[in-house]
Amino acid sequence: MNKHNKQYFRIFYPLLFSFFIFNFSFLIATVRYVSKTGNSTPPYITWETAADSIQKCINICVFGDTIYVANGVYKEQVVMIDGLSLIGGGTDSCVVDSRDFPLTNNITLTMKNSCLVTGFYLRTSNDFNYGEGIWCEGLTGEITQNKFSNANTGIYLFNSNTKVHNNDFINLRRGIDISNSNSLIKKNRFFLLIDPNSLGIFISAFNSNYAPIIDSNEIVTASNGIIKAPGTRSTITNNEIKLISGSEGIFLHSFLSDSNWVYNNLIYTDLAGYAVYTNGSNYLQINNNYAKGNFLFYGLSIGPNHTVKNNVVTDSEGGVEVWGTQNLVYKFNDVWNNDENYAGYNPDTTNLSVDPMVVNDDTAQGELDFRLQMFSHLIDTGDPNILDKDGSRSDIGLYGGPYGESYFYIDLPPRTPVNLTANIDSNIVTLKWNKNTEADFSYYNLFYDTTKNFQIDSTKLVSSQPDTFYYFVIPPETDSLYFKLTAIDNQGNESNPSEEIGVVVTSVEDEWKPVNNYILYQNYPNPFNPSTKIGYKLKDRGYVKLYLYDIKGEQISVLVNEVQEAGYYEVEFNAQVGSKQEAVGKSLASGVYIYQIFVKDENNIPVFSDIKKMLLVK
Repeated sequence: MNKHNKQYFRIFYPLLFSFFIFNFSFLIATVRYVSKTGNSTPPYITWETAADSIQKCINICVFGDTIYVANGVYKEQVVMIDGLSLIGGGTDSCVVDSRDFPLTNNITLTMKNSCLVTGFYLRTSNDFNYGEGIWCEGLTGEITQNKFSNANTGIYLFNSNTKVHNNDFINLRRGIDISNSNSLIKKNRFFLLIDPNSLGIFISAFNSNYAPIIDSNEIVTASNGIIKAPGTRSTITNNEIKLISGSEGIFLHSFLSDSNWVYNNLIYTDLAGYAVYTNGSNYLQINNNYAKGNFLFYGLSIGPNHTVKNNVVTDSEGGVEVWGTQNLVYKFNDVWNNDENYAGYNPDTTNLSVDPMVVNDDTAQGELDFRLQMFSHLIDTGDPNILDKDGSRSDIGLYGGPYGESYFYIDLPPRTPVNLTANIDSNIVTLKWNKNTEADFSYYNLFYDTTKNFQIDSTKLVSSQPDTFYYFVIPPETDSLYFKLTAIDNQGNESNPSEEIGVVVTSVEDEWKPVNNYILYQNYPNPFNPSTKIGYKLKDRGYVKLYLYDIKGEQISVLVNEVQEAGYYEVEFNAQVGSKQEAVGKSLASGVYIYQIFVKDENNIPVFSDIKKMLLVK
């Protein structure tokens, strides 16, 4: 066996062994080879006599044959035969490229019955309106460890029960289209941001005899995550969907006597319509999903005949929308920190409105982790008739229930206190801050010093209290004061200190005022469509200019151009009409934009400048 054969058998032998179970003819099949340095003389049974074209090699194959394809770019369209295993050298360098072929009905690879396709990068067209990476006509098969880009659809499954797993879908209009299929779609990754109408997975059927499974996929999209058209009895579980200015995370049409199960999905977004949206009154079970978003319109939209249990909706505008209550079961859900004008739907006391206390739900603090902390109110408070994997009563949230995970609950310190402010009246400083919401929160420690950027310790502690305000009497002959705050829980864990805030004497009359720094904040939301807010803080009174540029550095708008007092400011920018101060005059295209601030003091001396990027996605 030469070195090429050893390499391929080492990488792909496990795949072939599993596939052999379904293809007894593999025992008597022929192994053939394709290489960019190959020739046109069959039978292509060694690397030295390999074919120079994938299709040439397929044309002499029979059911059960296996073809190894060496690295290179193969500019052709491939039509397989039944029972063929097609194994490429890897998605980094083994490419099938059909972009030079006519756009209409452009299919890079047509897959037949009982086939395996693995190890390829398939490129189809540069027009999102045309082409499929793989058109699957076979009743069974396996598509794994491939990469798809430049097409209308990555994989189209019609009347097929194919297993599609561990593939990458990049810059497509639609990742996978499933029609009349019982396929398993598992552990694929979708990154679909170029086309504003992008969609991760589309499911449809003529009737409810089909039951595809959509499990453990990662979807990042500019529009929709998963859409299920009328028909099918779909199971949608353990998917992670991030919407970058999209419409719906999971959109379910429930007609034609179908039933659907939606379990343990995470949907989070910067700007979107719905995390889970239902349209139809047939049976639908929605359990243990977690919806979080900035400018998310509603976390759940539900109606009659739906069973909705153990879900969490946080940081949305509307919480839960109910458009029909006949035979609706809505219990053991947590709707938290949504817009105060929308209380959500709360028909009985089993539903909660509490801080979920997950490990981390903020991308600014590192990798997201929606496991519950040790003292969360959501532990063992779900439906008592639903059990977690460890056999205990189900948790409310992403990892509860039989489709969830068993894990160890960790005890973390409270979140860092935020929005510490100071107001001065005579010789009294009034300090205020936002309240912590953890279930195990106990009290705050307030520290002060006369030196800026001080380190907290017990000698600088002035108060330990549960309240969110404190009146501090300024000591005699003091010129400056600086304050920091920490939060402590019932177990004694202490948070990181808050942002430091200070007050100083400003004149011979011993007038005091708060001390702030100059800060240009990241716009919010980001990415955005069509509007976003840009915040900044001024230490002192000054002349402020805030500019907006495109990525080429050409000025688009002046968002601020005036003298402003010390304090925090926020300006709204709308990509369709411009800022409140000055209209752009035309709608901007998707892309990266730059905003820059300049501040001069009252003597016209520059004191601060900063620059940041923001992303518009339409």
